[in-house]
Amino acid sequence: MSRSSFLFTSESVSEGHPDKVADRISDTVVDLFLKKDPEARVACETLTTTNLVVLAGEIRGKGIMDTNGEWAPGVKEEIEAAVRNAVREIGYEQAGFHWNTFEFENHLHPQSADIAVGVDASGNKDEGAGDQGIMFGYASNETPELMPATLQYSHNILRALSEARHSGREPGLEPDAKSQVTLRYENGKPAAATAIVVSTQHKEGLDQAAVAAIVKPIVKSVIPAGLITDETVWHINPTGVFIIGGPDGDAGLTGRKIIVDTYGGAAPHGGGAFSGKDPTKVDRSAAYAARYLAKNVVAAGLADRCTIQLSYAIGVAEPLSVHVDLHRTGKIDEDLLEAELPKLIGGASPRAIRKHLGLNAPIYARTSSYGHFGREPDADGGFGWEKTDLVEKLKALAAG
Repeated sequence: MSRSSFLFTSESVSEGHPDKVADRISDTVVDLFLKKDPEARVACETLTTTNLVVLAGEIRGKGIMDTNGEWAPGVKEEIEAAVRNAVREIGYEQAGFHWNTFEFENHLHPQSADIAVGVDASGNKDEGAGDQGIMFGYASNETPELMPATLQYSHNILRALSEARHSGREPGLEPDAKSQVTLRYENGKPAAATAIVVSTQHKEGLDQAAVAAIVKPIVKSVIPAGLITDETVWHINPTGVFIIGGPDGDAGLTGRKIIVDTYGGAAPHGGGAFSGKDPTKVDRSAAYAARYLAKNVVAAGLADRCTIQLSYAIGVAEPLSVHVDLHRTGKIDEDLLEAELPKLIGGASPRAIRKHLGLNAPIYARTSSYGHFGREPDADGGFGWEKTDLVEKLKALAAG
């Protein structure tokens, strides 16, 4: 039996965290290639370390690279320019990692022909999933964003710190940062913040007290009133100094922050990362679809919490299974949702998901930090999986 009163913790990391730098670079490559060919295939991995960025992975697309591995004219130069600009936008102009001077290596190569033949549509065969795997989507009504509160507040802290840094309001802050929020839940709802941890990279000359004086007001501005109390425990830069950070302080790799990217540990995760992958990869697109469906179920008032699992086999279009768990809070039969939810997006094949959510567009670099979920949909289709446009259909389904 699940408890109604407990402590729970989630963490987030900023756009300047070395793993997030890698995610941003990989998704920048995805966006660049989708601009050239909306059907491009991309699996781009990035390594970052002291003054070095390395790309590796498999790609395919018109105007990008042919099957012999020959780049289209000017594309290699475009890639490097886009990667350097991504790092510049994050804000790295440090001796150990500078957008204009880091060494750059590009080892992207053509997609495997064996994978291509299995996943491409041909004849009467629909496009198959790009790999086997399980994907989860989750929503909870504990925040307006229908996200776990511990993760949402952790993201909000770092986004506010980033805005203060980028605006010039707090010039002592540097790009690398981490946050962690522990909440006490009573009757299943957030009641108080018992602990808040923030570690942020800073310029020389700021001591721990000066950093805390910057951070605490920002945290208090984004945590709902009443959750922070006199009993809240604060840890601001608990090591005392955080000057060396980012890829100079620790190596970064694409896809190492999958819990930060999703639900902060409040829901299961299938194990597949998102960044660096085009939307034919169900690791990304099916996880977005599962979140979309779960969010609409909760937004329709049919449950307080909803977890959805989808599973796929490489080369097979339709999901092998659909599982819905309303965590004993549902106002509709779960087996009915399992049968009907895929129909709302055209069957939940990779192609149907991409079409319904408009995923064949350069909308991914913006997802690489502060969560892929719990965001406002953009006019150009970015975060389209956060829309709640299925609510009325789901209410009608529940009404019979």
